[in-house]
Amino acid sequence: MRKKNLIFICILLYSFNGVRCQSTDLARIEYTYIPQADSDNVYSRIRVSANYPIKMDDKGTYLVIGAQYRFNNLQINDALGFDDEGELNSFHTAAVELGYTFKMKNNWRFGTKFGVGISSNFEGSGVESDDFRYRGSLYFVKTYKNIQEPKTARLIVGVQYTNPASLNFPLPIINYYKRFHQSWSYAIGTPKTNLKYFFNEKSTLQAFVGLDRFYGNLQNNKAYVDENGETKVIENVSMFNVMGALGYQYYFTEHLLFYTYAGYTLSNEIRLRDGNQENVLAINDKNTFYFRSGIKLKI
Repeated sequence: MRKKNLIFICILLYSFNGVRCQSTDLARIEYTYIPQADSDNVYSRIRVSANYPIKMDDKGTYLVIGAQYRFNNLQINDALGFDDEGELNSFHTAAVELGYTFKMKNNWRFGTKFGVGISSNFEGSGVESDDFRYRGSLYFVKTYKNIQEPKTARLIVGVQYTNPASLNFPLPIINYYKRFHQSWSYAIGTPKTNLKYFFNEKSTLQAFVGLDRFYGNLQNNKAYVDENGETKVIENVSMFNVMGALGYQYYFTEHLLFYTYAGYTLSNEIRLRDGNQENVLAINDKNTFYFRSGIKLKI
């Protein structure tokens, strides 16, 4: 029972920029590499995150504290048409979140989380007000009982809002997961859809479609003159990817695993935006190779 409770807890806290609804991570270190097609531009990322659950009572109520740091290396070698282009290269993202979850009737569970973070290139003298980002989420999780092990099923519905963000409106989250066979499971919905094959309890292979995002503030705004001769102010940079990939996981122990994903983007864009999140300049929107790998500590 305690293990099932903690699975729902870690659904609450995964990352500041995205949610993976089947996550049960307590800690993670990860590297991502995305070279941009037909250019020398490269996006890479190192990410470290941790979640710590605190038991509040014997009824399945938990408080969860989460923290994350990302170093985003955006190597832009294309000529963009404004000064100090090199200041786009390095962005730091750090966040802390607080989550709360409790059981409801009919095998439902409620969860909520709120977080604050910073994401900036810190080219100025320190932290500025535009560096801050705020996020809130609500979740309802339904588990289906009377299913013979290892078969399991779970439905997650919710909504998430982050401000500021390139998509500046509440994002719905709906995902249905089912392990329907000793060797097979699937998940359908947002933000990830996958089909997983279990070689055994230590080794799995999956095919999936998922999302990857990045957002960072420019402390020194850039003036850019577009093709119509209009001067616009660049205040932040964003990346949004939809990728299809194959992934492999291997458990060293019951809770420690290695994973690696490789695939190709189905939609790929890096954009410079103004303070209203309106597009000023698209750096690259061609589809490209995608690679991600790391180590997790899971429940």
